[in-house]
Amino acid sequence: MAKKKKTTKKAKTTEVKPRTKTQILGDISADTGLTRKEVASVFECMSKMIKKDLGNRGPGVFTVPGLMKVKKKVIPRRPARKNVFLPLLGETRDIPAKPARKAVKVTPLKALKDMV
Repeated sequence: MAKKKKTTKKAKTTEVKPRTKTQILGDISADTGLTRKEVASVFECMSKMIKKDLGNRGPGVFTVPGLMKVKKKVIPRRPARKNVFLPLLGETRDIPAKPARKAVKVTPLKALKDMV
């Protein structure tokens, strides 16, 4: 008599794709009753406000109420270093200087943390 083979059922993993811009605009317009053009203009206005606040003359901080805080962070320059030993390669090299630059930091607020 032949032995029965054990069949193990694999759990179905449905990969969820992120929403597209049109899906986001469509869902918001359906929930709020605004047209898609009005929703798009709200996002456009918000991006202009973020650009203005994070610009050179702005305060450097923009808060999306209840979701996140966007900050401009100035990263200072790094001086050049000579004869730095790299243990992985077993040799010494010169590391060039890096100029100062601006970066964007996004901090989630409590309401966004609680959603996850």
